[in-house]
Amino acid sequence: IELEKSHYSDHEIRKLEEEEQLRRRKESMYDDDDDAAGKTVIMVQDLEDKWEQKLLRFEAAPRITDADKNNDRTSLNRKLDSNLLLLVKQKIGNEELWLLPQVEWQPGETLRSTAERAMATFLGDHIQAKILGNAPHGIYKYKFPRAIRTEDNVGAKVFFFKAFLQSSDLSQAELKKDYLWVTKGELGDYLKSEYLKKVNRFLLDL
Repeated sequence: IELEKSHYSDHEIRKLEEEEQLRRRKESMYDDDDDAAGKTVIMVQDLEDKWEQKLLRFEAAPRITDADKNNDRTSLNRKLDSNLLLLVKQKIGNEELWLLPQVEWQPGETLRSTAERAMATFLGDHIQAKILGNAPHGIYKYKFPRAIRTEDNVGAKVFFFKAFLQSSDLSQAELKKDYLWVTKGELGDYLKSEYLKKVNRFLLDL
């Protein structure tokens, strides 16, 4: 009952049982040598010694990668202690700007399905990402230049969704735009100030 109600792991329970067997053998209460004849018995202590030796031989991989040394921001194998965000270069009006991936909403779509289409547009079929929730995490509103405004269309709204990359094999991906993988702190090198303010409101650098 004491074991059943305890929080011992299987390994700890096995260790207690072996300690009890050794104690009983020393007291000569019973002898199970006949049962163990011809069998290789691996005791808990043997396992722990083996694990200890394996730990002593372990060497952690370097935190600084070749992509870090070369400042290759197209590689996911960089800034291993930070979350990376995907930026793509898109043409807005007459300008080419770095932005979080976005596409125009189509009638009949939910906002989430538009976000999924945006990911498919830029990531292709070889990279999988999971969107978190059905509601956007942020919004950015802006007005069009006066030259292209109309009575019914004076500006646009951009809804942001969060998604986690589930596969990182870019070897077969055919990204159609210039792209970068950057940390939150590096966004200021690429995004315009007003856009960056809105993005920073919902991005957590965990």
